[in-house]
Amino acid sequence: MKALRFSFQQLLLVAFLLIGALLGAAALRALFSLESLMAQSRESAAQAIALSTAAQSLGERSLTMERAARQSLVLRDSQLRKRFDEAAGNARDILHRLEENELPPEFSTPWREQLTHITGLLDGEPETALDREREVALAFRELNDHNTVIAQKVQAIIGGRNEALQAGFETSRQQLTQQVVGSIALAAVMALAFGVWLARPFQRLEKAIVGLGENRLDTPIDIQGPSDVRRVSQQLDWLRLRLTELDADKARFLRHISHELKTPLASLHEGVAVLGDGVAGALNANQAEVVNILQHNTQLLQHQIEALLRFNAAAFEARQLKRENTNLLALLEDQIDAQRLHWQAHQLTVQVEGQPVFLQIDREKIASAVGNLLSNAIRYSPHGGRIQLRLLDLPGRASIDIADQGPGVAEVDRDRIFEPFYRGERQPLDAVRGTGIGLSIVHEYILAHGGRIELLPYRNGAHFRIELPHAT
Repeated sequence: MKALRFSFQQLLLVAFLLIGALLGAAALRALFSLESLMAQSRESAAQAIALSTAAQSLGERSLTMERAARQSLVLRDSQLRKRFDEAAGNARDILHRLEENELPPEFSTPWREQLTHITGLLDGEPETALDREREVALAFRELNDHNTVIAQKVQAIIGGRNEALQAGFETSRQQLTQQVVGSIALAAVMALAFGVWLARPFQRLEKAIVGLGENRLDTPIDIQGPSDVRRVSQQLDWLRLRLTELDADKARFLRHISHELKTPLASLHEGVAVLGDGVAGALNANQAEVVNILQHNTQLLQHQIEALLRFNAAAFEARQLKRENTNLLALLEDQIDAQRLHWQAHQLTVQVEGQPVFLQIDREKIASAVGNLLSNAIRYSPHGGRIQLRLLDLPGRASIDIADQGPGVAEVDRDRIFEPFYRGERQPLDAVRGTGIGLSIVHEYILAHGGRIELLPYRNGAHFRIELPHAT
């Protein structure tokens, strides 16, 4: 995706307008199609009424012609003959309109021929008027039969037009349905395409933020997209550079403080040792006691400074993950073998359960965390006790449980067990007092992987659980 001058909000508005225009066009087309169908329906109804009326009028004109013709023959009245001619003319006009509305010639021609025959019967000698009147009556019966046939044909024509109109309605309905469904499908595809297209820069932003959180600072952040996303990308890259500088400053500070503190402390420790050895002269009992106190405290201070440096280095390194596909079960077994002499010396039984689980993790850091927990479990376990490790592959994460049979963690210490330099009240009687940073380093390593570690309630001993998510 190239850099765009438009913002995400503007592009989103354009997407909504395009989709709205598509659906609006489909709605307008449907409206016009419906209006056209309604107009056709009204026109067809009007034509049907006109045809039916014309067929009925043709029959009525035939009755009028018959009365006028027969009366004119009997009464020899010219006005009645004129009325017949007018009715005949109207009937011919009606028949012509029916012909214009699809009445076939085979129906209209016999009617005209019959009317011509009737008209011929009206002309003749007065002496034959009564005979011709009877023939006219018979001729009009045949004409009425023609009227009936024409009326039936007109109804058939109306029915055919209705069927054609219904077929047209059905075709239009299918076309309209296809157009509406197609427009909706196209709008859905456009919405999905716009959504994917516009969401892609935000996925890259999320990936960049996760990278910053995991301290992957060596990759520049350059996300192409809308102008506002581009600005956020530039700000994230500025933040990346600042974090790089801060990490460099922190590394320099650790190196500097290591030199500045350890060098004078070593000199102080050596000076106290010289005094204790009597190089500067023999010491009395009080002086020797003071020197012993100084030696103890300088050693303690040295251990504390080294622990502080180790914790800071571990906290710094925790964000420098080198992920690789790792078999967690093999990792647990390697840590057990690495401390075999230690737990065998205490006559302990160490068991591991589970099936192989592969995760993308920093092998060294997770191995250090597991090794630290195992070392603590060995340290606190009674002679002949048992340490149990269990590996489970759960939905979305892997779980590692480490449980021992030692004194466990006091209730007052449970909430602070992972704090740096915090040491619980339950300590082994025959062991050197720890510095209190081991569990803190474990906590830092697990958090750096996006996981968590917790101390679970346990009936006898300590039960720690590590959960590591499947890396995405």
